[in-house]
Amino acid sequence: MNRALALICFVAAVAFAISPLLTPGFNGFSPDQFPVPQVDPPIQPAGWAFSIWGLIYAWLILGTGFGLLKRAEDASWAPHRLPLAISLVLGTGWLPLAVISPVWATVLIWIMLATALWALRACTTSDRWLQQAPIAIYAGWLTAASVVALMLCLAGYDIGLGMTGWGWIGLALATGLAVTVQRLSPHAPEYGLTVIWALTGVIAANWGDWLFVLGAVLGLGIVGWAIIATRQERG
Repeated sequence: MNRALALICFVAAVAFAISPLLTPGFNGFSPDQFPVPQVDPPIQPAGWAFSIWGLIYAWLILGTGFGLLKRAEDASWAPHRLPLAISLVLGTGWLPLAVISPVWATVLIWIMLATALWALRACTTSDRWLQQAPIAIYAGWLTAASVVALMLCLAGYDIGLGMTGWGWIGLALATGLAVTVQRLSPHAPEYGLTVIWALTGVIAANWGDWLFVLGAVLGLGIVGWAIIATRQERG
């Protein structure tokens, strides 16, 4: 069973990495996918921030490949494999779904996030850089992406607060979620650092809107504090 799950994780990681080829040119939800077009939403990071996907894909393939070849029957690698496999298998279908339905894509990405966080919590410190670290950056980016998707849907369907209001809620939600996960995962600073990367992209995208930039900087600082505090507590 362990070997089978190791193989599934590796195959799913490869499939996940090549899934963008199924939807070439996708650069996020387009404004006209919503009843209220979302043009330059403040919660969305600058385009360059999405380049982190290259690192995520490569590190997941490297980690799951190592797990398959060298740790297939290692009990310390077993706990995280089922939730990781679920998240990656779901992830292979996310981009095609996002082109069709932002709402269902948002539902799916939150399930991907939940299973990725489950996998992160299940990781052990054995071979940390190949087992835990790739899952941490994957979960960190999914945290940011899930919040962005949800805020875009709420604003795009004209629910309540509008694009800017939901942007502020998104900053608070992403920061609070990141701090909570980081406190529960003190051995995985890569998680918080990835959220910081996303917040840096938000700062860049909103440069000139100093109030929103200040909010993103505050969120970045709080997540950074959580990384340092948890590592100090761990000793």
